[in-house]
Amino acid sequence: MFIEPQISKRKTNNFGWIEVICGSMFSGKTEELIRRLNRARLAKQNLEIFKPSLDTRFHDSDVVSHDENAIRSTPVQFASDILLLAGNSDVIGIDEAQFFDDALPEVSRQLAQQGKRVIIAGLDMDFEGNPFGPVPSLMAIAEFVTKVHAICMQCGALASYSYRLAGEKEKVFLGEKSEYEARCRSCYVEGMADDA
Repeated sequence: MFIEPQISKRKTNNFGWIEVICGSMFSGKTEELIRRLNRARLAKQNLEIFKPSLDTRFHDSDVVSHDENAIRSTPVQFASDILLLAGNSDVIGIDEAQFFDDALPEVSRQLAQQGKRVIIAGLDMDFEGNPFGPVPSLMAIAEFVTKVHAICMQCGALASYSYRLAGEKEKVFLGEKSEYEARCRSCYVEGMADDA
């Protein structure tokens, strides 16, 4: 479990940091994001939470986990919008990072350099097993990276792949349990070979 770092009283700068929570679908990324944001709220820190405007699967504006936990958020179209809306917040939460444009790493860096704690959740790989959107770049510049795992829907092993059940081929295809399964490497590779 991730425990927030203690800030040294001897530090002379006001820099924040970047945390990335990544993994496959159904691994608990959004659940962990909400958990960390709720802890920050308990600590009476000012929060701003963002998600891509195209993600309306569970709610038009709220960030909602598969377990139906929710937290208020602001949908935005572009990563640069986050800079404009961050205000005097102490903590910035960003969900579904893979759907943002390639400016998100630079936006996150600027927010951290303003002294903000930036917590980002997103898929690290697309349905083809390739790095997805800005998430790999975010992982490279983050101080903390947490990779969470689901359970393989085929064999019960730890899963780190999002296997697409639907026949859609475009990279961005919003879906849920009827369109995707979490799979371990072995079951994922087997399924992709069967699909070929």
